[in-house]
Amino acid sequence: MASATHSSSSSGAARPLLAAFASALIPGTGQFLAGDRRKGRNLMIVNLAIIAVLVFFFHDKVSVLTAFVRPSSLALMMIANIGLLGYRIWAADDAYRTASAAAGRRTSTGAQGGAMLAAVAAMAFVLLTPHVVFGYYDLVQYSLLTSVFGENETAADATTTTVPGSTAAGSVTASGGVTTTVAPSADPWEGEERLNILLLGGDFGAGRTGVRTDTMITVSIDPESGDVAMFSVPRNWTQAALPEGMGVWDCDCYPELINELWIAGERYPEAFPGPGSPSENAVKGVISEFLGIPIHYYAMVNLDGFVDVVDSLGGVDIYVPEQVIDEDYPHEDGTVERIEIDAGLQHLNGHLALAYARTRHQDSDYFRMNRQRCVIEAVMEQTEPTDLILNFGSLADVIKRSVTTDIPLDALPDLVALLPDIDRDAIVSIRFIPPDYHLKYRDDGKPGRIANTDLVHEHVQFVIEDPERAVVELGLENLDDVCEEPSA
Repeated sequence: MASATHSSSSSGAARPLLAAFASALIPGTGQFLAGDRRKGRNLMIVNLAIIAVLVFFFHDKVSVLTAFVRPSSLALMMIANIGLLGYRIWAADDAYRTASAAAGRRTSTGAQGGAMLAAVAAMAFVLLTPHVVFGYYDLVQYSLLTSVFGENETAADATTTTVPGSTAAGSVTASGGVTTTVAPSADPWEGEERLNILLLGGDFGAGRTGVRTDTMITVSIDPESGDVAMFSVPRNWTQAALPEGMGVWDCDCYPELINELWIAGERYPEAFPGPGSPSENAVKGVISEFLGIPIHYYAMVNLDGFVDVVDSLGGVDIYVPEQVIDEDYPHEDGTVERIEIDAGLQHLNGHLALAYARTRHQDSDYFRMNRQRCVIEAVMEQTEPTDLILNFGSLADVIKRSVTTDIPLDALPDLVALLPDIDRDAIVSIRFIPPDYHLKYRDDGKPGRIANTDLVHEHVQFVIEDPERAVVELGLENLDDVCEEPSA
């Protein structure tokens, strides 16, 4: 008789916990187990409504990505996360009370009390873990966005912007500049034939004074078609033309190597007036003049931070067409070391991936430009969503300390919306390197080449207006042709 009573007591104590655990997982299921089918059905309807709202707002990858680049959306999602946690706690508690009332009150033995404690701990884990994890990623993403991206106007918010160059995005002024007049509208890129973003690799290496932008690649996107071109400017052109209103030099140009423009902005701030810092104005203005197209935004990555990014992702696989040996490679810490990377498909850590992109002692700056593009492509292509999720905290810290940009927060959702239209395999890449774009040597007795910018402008427009024909007639390569291992 005592045994039967003990069994009944154990069953009665377990049922409320089982009901609570079930509703902690899926609100309403515990109410069904407790015998309250009406409340169970009502909670299931609430669940379906929540799912419908989530599907409505996050029906595809773009909508998800868009939500995660809006601070306001992140704040709302945090509130919803807390609200959903409260809803699940209430449903679990209600299921427990309902099942307890149906089973009648019983006093648990010591053993049953221990089992209850374990069950409550398991239920707390099930309840709290997803919300704590989501809250962590939400806060990290919010901090990343608000730390890196500014509150500047988007390209389409500015009313009148004068940019030196050609007719790529507006009417030519009498002085040769381009004036774009764009009224704010629902279409963020309305009036912009191209969106041009300058990507810079800043060498902040130990022992170096100032920032040298040894990597300068302008990504030009057609918002309508999704066509993308990459225009690479080597570091060692000299006497680059300056936009009207800039400069303090007699040559009406920037007389030194073009990769020293960021330093020039710091040394001669009066020479580079404009909306951004003198260094930003210098780099964007001169590259815009060099290519003949407006530069809307820039993003600069500290190449030393790139090491941490690659290491956080577990390294990167890169096809190396020829063995690379550099006897005097400048390590990130300022020392010099010997670098040897064998030919073939190689798995490189962050340090070696950066060395592969930076070394030029074996060949030249122009071969290095190819390697830089291939490293960037490999990192983008091989980054798995699970790697990003598992290493998101450390990656966010690296990005915050190594990325500088004037891309405004409110432009990020519109940039994300362009992604589905971009065919990565069809990206056209062109390098403006000697001898094809060499005009002459300097005539002031100093070493250095001067670029044929008229030809640069002509070819930029050719690539923008007819990329397929430009690839054939100019002998250009798609990015995959440069970086992929040749098929047997």
